[in-house]
Amino acid sequence: MPRTYRHVKGLEEEIFIMKAEGKTNREIRELYGLSKKQMANLITRHNRREEKKAKGIIPLRRGRPPKDTLITDKEKDYEIKRLRMENQLLRDFLRLAGRR
Repeated sequence: MPRTYRHVKGLEEEIFIMKAEGKTNREIRELYGLSKKQMANLITRHNRREEKKAKGIIPLRRGRPPKDTLITDKEKDYEIKRLRMENQLLRDFLRLAGRR
């Protein structure tokens, strides 16, 4: 049996609107062709995100940042400071190791 996959993230808003209107999980699942497990996982992920938002936890972006992201001056200054400290540390190490 081939695995059927549906990208339910796009349907999430519509699903929760239907739940607010009083439709059951079974009716929603049958309408969108989702399995019971898919529906349960969708609800669980949604509830976890909402709990984190209520606690004030900002979700971190996963993966590599997009190429067109703008770096703030504060981030640039921090990166320059970090690289200077790393460079100084490597220089001191080489000096102590007798390489320079």
